[in-house]
Amino acid sequence: MSTIIDTFIAPPCHDQIETVYQDEHLVLINKPAGLLSLSGKNPQNLDSVHYRLVKIFPGCTLVHRLDFGTSGLMVIARNKAINAALCHQFSQRTVTKAYSALLCGHLNENEGVIDAAIAKDPALFPLMSICSIHGKPARSRYRVVERLYREQEDGTLLPVTRVELIPETGRTHQLRIHCQQLGHPILGCDLYGGRLLPGTERTPRLMLHASELHFMHPVSKELIHARNLSPF
Repeated sequence: MSTIIDTFIAPPCHDQIETVYQDEHLVLINKPAGLLSLSGKNPQNLDSVHYRLVKIFPGCTLVHRLDFGTSGLMVIARNKAINAALCHQFSQRTVTKAYSALLCGHLNENEGVIDAAIAKDPALFPLMSICSIHGKPARSRYRVVERLYREQEDGTLLPVTRVELIPETGRTHQLRIHCQQLGHPILGCDLYGGRLLPGTERTPRLMLHASELHFMHPVSKELIHARNLSPF
């Protein structure tokens, strides 16, 4: 069995975590891009969402994660019982997540579905791969919000499409690899082609933001509809 060695060292993240909502049971935050969700094994990767928040909310735990380069909404449980209840909602797929993204190029279709199984391959780490034989089912929906041109540093205009992405499953790197499969990788994505087109090399971040999170509060049973505007 191949041994996976993670050599990634996260650069310092000076942006603060924004608290969107909190009560005695859970916390909703806006994670900045460039911050790990959970501390890595390497001591240089100690800083993370969990590392920062556990100092403010002792005993808090992550219910789900966002990729290092992704910003946006995360729900944090303040005790084990709330964590279990929220994890159950995620596993039963009763939680709805929506993301805002900028994709390279202009999409032809205004909306669609990407249905492509995703597999882990230690030989490709940290990349995931599309594999119908060994992969786990993965499905994402997309909807075009606008087609536009972004002016680059050299004055050239880069065609990009702003989309809303809704993952119906929760595989690692799902939206990033599905957009690559669509032929329009997420702008700024260093793993799946979002920095390969001319003019995209210096994109400051992964243009992916968790903009909506809808779930049921485990205690009050109230439906929570959290929204956070994309910063790009």
